[in-house]
Amino acid sequence: MKPFHLAIPVHNLKDSVAFYKSIFPISFGRSADSWIDLNFYGHQLVLHKHKDFQSNEGFNHVDGDNVPFPHFGIVLSIDEFYSVIKNVEASEINYFIEPRVRFENTDGEQSTFFLKDPSGNFIEVKAFKNINNLFKP
Repeated sequence: MKPFHLAIPVHNLKDSVAFYKSIFPISFGRSADSWIDLNFYGHQLVLHKHKDFQSNEGFNHVDGDNVPFPHFGIVLSIDEFYSVIKNVEASEINYFIEPRVRFENTDGEQSTFFLKDPSGNFIEVKAFKNINNLFKP
């Protein structure tokens, strides 16, 4: 798989780094006063300081939830998924959408939850029951 690059706005770099570091097994790359590269499961997630950023929220109904967009996320193994849940709960971070199984008993069955970072960026963490069905229609 080729690494994906995503740059997102954040209000405060220090607070944002603390949030991501408390939940995910990140490491750091290059940085400057206004941005920092995070190694997010082998992908390049760049946090750009933008103190006046205001998130633009929309929602779509998906299998019983109002799923926020825009959002980004990561597809993990089941073990990694539950490891992140432990980190979220140990950090006392509130879920935006609680962990649940979506599309149960279908090829698309997946465990999922949503978080909202301190700047209002939505993050989905998911694990497929069968990763081979990730792109199955």
